Amino acid sequence: MASDRAERRLAAILVSDIVGYSRLAAADEDRILARLRTLRSDLIDPTIAVHHGRVVKRTGDGSIVEFRSVVDAVRCAVEVQSGMIERNAGLPPERRIDFRVGIHIGDVVQEADGDLMGDGVNIAARLESVAKPGAICLSEDAYRQVKLRLDLPVSDLGERRLKNIPEPMRVYLIEVGAPALAPTPQAGAGAETSSARLALPDKPSIAVLPFQNMSGDREQDYFADGVVEDIITALSRFKNLFVIARNSSFTYKGKAVDVKEVGRELGVRYVLEGSVRKTASRVRITGQLIDAATGAHLWADRIDGDIGDIFDLQDQVTASVAAAVAPQIERAEIERSKRKPTSNLEAYDHYLLGIASLYRGTKQDSDEALKQFDLAAQRDPEFAAAYGWAAYCYVLRKARGWQTPDASQVADAVRLARSAASLGREDSVALCFAGHALAYVGHEIDDGVAFVDRGLALNSNNARGWYASGWTRVFGGAPEQAVDHLARAMRLSPVDPLTPMMLNGIGASYFFMGRYDEAALWTGKAIREWPSYAGSLFFCAASQALAGRLTEARETATRLNELKAGWRVSNLKDLLPLRRPTDLAMLEEGARLAGIAE
Repeated sequence: MASDRAERRLAAILVSDIVGYSRLAAADEDRILARLRTLRSDLIDPTIAVHHGRVVKRTGDGSIVEFRSVVDAVRCAVEVQSGMIERNAGLPPERRIDFRVGIHIGDVVQEADGDLMGDGVNIAARLESVAKPGAICLSEDAYRQVKLRLDLPVSDLGERRLKNIPEPMRVYLIEVGAPALAPTPQAGAGAETSSARLALPDKPSIAVLPFQNMSGDREQDYFADGVVEDIITALSRFKNLFVIARNSSFTYKGKAVDVKEVGRELGVRYVLEGSVRKTASRVRITGQLIDAATGAHLWADRIDGDIGDIFDLQDQVTASVAAAVAPQIERAEIERSKRKPTSNLEAYDHYLLGIASLYRGTKQDSDEALKQFDLAAQRDPEFAAAYGWAAYCYVLRKARGWQTPDASQVADAVRLARSAASLGREDSVALCFAGHALAYVGHEIDDGVAFVDRGLALNSNNARGWYASGWTRVFGGAPEQAVDHLARAMRLSPVDPLTPMMLNGIGASYFFMGRYDEAALWTGKAIREWPSYAGSLFFCAASQALAGRLTEARETATRLNELKAGWRVSNLKDLLPLRRPTDLAMLEEGARLAGIAE
């Protein structure tokens, strides 16, 4: 009777499992099971549903999934493997979860309980067993159906004998992923776009490119840039979106861009571009939303209004874009995303001028930025973001080696940070800047961490916040968390001028974990991005020394000493607010071994 109820048909079958699951479970079974449950609920099951898959069976650490087509199966597998790259970023090898996947189209028999049997399942399972970690193996039958639709490297592995399959089968391997970082410019230099391909996130992802200034006056560039900054900030408040940071999207300013290439370089599905025209009393914003994968235009509009309505005009753009890329976003969430930074347009103008000055990237420009933020706060004493950006000026001065703050400057940075945190309880940027300044400049680590955490709870797309969180964790003695948070900052802003400092933060984290070879590797990457950055040279030399690579360490220390940048063994307490005395002692030991000046 059972055979009467069985249904025979052709089906696309995906089989997956976790590489080395027994080893991971033996090390910490509770942790691996918790992570697997989270991955299934947040990544795997939603992706299967989007691509019309049906989970036939869970096999402990693996799954058998049926799809309507091979195209759906491969797209699902690629998105899951891409999502795992992001989730594994910065984790040590012993804690990474890597899936391998096999896909075949073949004959299956469906039992009464929904289970599937037959060659379609057996061959997919054997293909999965020969796949590399993080990769996907296809049978020749499956590959023929998708080869014209793939934009990924595929390797022909030739004919393979698969266990319990009588005839040899031709096997194709898809390797998903890209370098952890796209190449970035040296700090202060013009950004060069990269051909590196980043994995798409597991939620709608967007980059907002610089809008063209159509005012006929180059002096109005700051205003057009400010409009885009605010649109990025508003979009980033949606937890259902993945939004590229301003630092990365603005590397395309003034360049003729191919939207498809932008999507690949930044790892996003959608791109928003447009223009701003400002007169004495009127503003016009035009925008067009493009699907970066196909080049199709999804939304376009022209929005006009009085200069006093600028925040409402920005909100209209934000709401239209959010509704187009993520229809599930509720109206209430769109309303919550609206936040008028100030009602004083003169204060807002000084604020935008300050941001424009700071992004020009010199000490003199940071002085001008501080002046403009001060003017903004004078015009509107309740303007939280102006205080936050002003506090960040002190962070940047110290990090770039432009100034070692004296007692009065430290006090001023702390005052600005506390004003930003007090006034900006719902402002992620103000809170994160405040926390960074308190921890780094003011050496008030606990409050710094608390403010940054509050800011990231409000906006998980805040790349500057994850950067601040990574470094405050380095200072506070939580290097494992720091690695994860800095990796998130880099994914949200993959071509950021701050990347050398992010890489150095990861290197510093591994240093304080006692993993000196890995620390030297990451700080070496930072040095390649910015050869004259003293902080990276210091950590690299100390890491090489404690790893036993004294010749390399002394060469790196010589480069640092020749810079005369102020990084010495004797002033480390002032340069780095390290909570744990053992961290400071370890860094001093490595520095002395390397030959860094006292």
